[in-house]
Amino acid sequence: MTPADLASTVLTAARAVFVTRGLDVSLLPETTTVERPRNPEHGDYASTMAMQLGKKAGVPPRELAAALAEELSSRPGIKSVEIAGPGFLNIRLDAAAAGVLARDVVLAGAEYGHTDRLAGQRINLEFVSANPTGPVHIGGVRWAAVGDALSRLLRAAGADVGTEYYFNDAGSQIDRFARSLYAAAKGEPAPEDGYGGAYIAEIAQAVLGQAPGVLEEAEPQALETFRRIGVELMFAEIKQSLADFGVRFDTYFNEKDLHDRGELQEALDRLREQGHVFEADGATWLRTTDFGDDKDRVLRKSDGDWTYFAADCAYYLDKRKRGFDKVVIMLGADHHGYIGRMKAMAACFGDDPAATLEILIGQLVNLVRDGEPLRMSKRAGTVITLEDFVDALGVDATRYALARYSSDSPIDIDIDLWTRAKSDNPVYYVQYVAARSASVARQAAAVGLTRGEPGGFRPELLTHERENDLLKAIGEYPAVVGSAAELREPHRVARYLEELAGDYHRFFDKCRVTPMGDEEITDLHRARLWLNDATRTVIANGLGLLGVSAPERM
Repeated sequence: MTPADLASTVLTAARAVFVTRGLDVSLLPETTTVERPRNPEHGDYASTMAMQLGKKAGVPPRELAAALAEELSSRPGIKSVEIAGPGFLNIRLDAAAAGVLARDVVLAGAEYGHTDRLAGQRINLEFVSANPTGPVHIGGVRWAAVGDALSRLLRAAGADVGTEYYFNDAGSQIDRFARSLYAAAKGEPAPEDGYGGAYIAEIAQAVLGQAPGVLEEAEPQALETFRRIGVELMFAEIKQSLADFGVRFDTYFNEKDLHDRGELQEALDRLREQGHVFEADGATWLRTTDFGDDKDRVLRKSDGDWTYFAADCAYYLDKRKRGFDKVVIMLGADHHGYIGRMKAMAACFGDDPAATLEILIGQLVNLVRDGEPLRMSKRAGTVITLEDFVDALGVDATRYALARYSSDSPIDIDIDLWTRAKSDNPVYYVQYVAARSASVARQAAAVGLTRGEPGGFRPELLTHERENDLLKAIGEYPAVVGSAAELREPHRVARYLEELAGDYHRFFDKCRVTPMGDEEITDLHRARLWLNDATRTVIANGLGLLGVSAPERM
């Protein structure tokens, strides 16, 4: 019995009590939850249903709790129900009801933990979106790990998700990039406002390889060549480095397309229809202050050029036109001021920003060695890149380390910690359970121990305290996935996996799965093998949501 199954049983019992007593059943919630008590002596699960409903129904909570306890005690799988305090229900399951979860998890396989909690939601999730002027830097690496994990979580919770990378190839940064490549190709220093680093020289040489006569062209034509080919090469490299990191996007959206398709003008016309556009000082403005922004925003400058904000408006409208109910954008710490103007912009289009737009801000990351942050990249010169991260930690450790912490908290990633094969390394601690449980399964097969047919599974044999703890931890996984998706917090999955790993290690120490020597294989060995394999299933599923492997050997 999963916590969700038990919660449903509690709700069904409450309905029976209400009907029997002639109480208003419309007061009952559509769903409820049960929680694991902090003190295991208080039972397997606790419910506050009686306290939530007593006052509304005009019944003292303890009296209602007593009626619920009596009704629940008659339900299959419930061993006992005790009343505590003002009306807490402390519930104990019988061993068979608790243990059957092991079989259910194994049979569900990769689908275990998937829910319909966010079913019906169409979410556009944009993350990384680094300009193609250099390799993905340390801030983008964090969003690559967290954003990809979040996309997996949202899908596991039932949402229809489209992941998107937006790249700007139409602005002044690209002009500086082209000038930097041009200078490097001529053997000159980078412009004062240009880009440095070995990668600039590498790409400049690659452009020369594709357009050998470019330096003989007039400077405007040469710059356009370096711009066009350089952006293509840089963005291809960005896509490849992200793919090597396990991150692929459903859509790579080019800002230039917004200009070429006239979508900026379309957005302006739509905003004008809504009555929020005005002219001043020869420029075209959006009155975002009507919706809480600190100042109004220019859409089109007096010289006729569009602003970046105009492209933001067009891009948001484009996403909504594609049928997305909610637009989620992940941005770095230096974009906090972006939230107000974007929320106001959505309101100017006639949307409810609370429903259609969500902006997540990620804080800074330091890669640390010997207590000191690494500052310089061998290749990029001024920033730590995705390749630097992976070279230092590997893909699995990098992804796990970055997804393990709340994205709104600054973090230091200690190279020494995340690369050592010890239990204080969180990713090693969790992956070791994946490998150890796989090893147990191999040892079982070697001595002829199999789980047997599902119908022959005897869950009532799983009575050891450590077995019970492990089963309860496994049962929490779907709720963890659902809440992590709703709250946009993949770190909840990582922290859960570490707790589950601890429960498995304690189970492994006390409950032998395979027989020793000439010991006869029993149904208890088979039951424990189901539990061992269920744990591996959950560990693999959880690591998969974080984009981390579940090795069979370490």
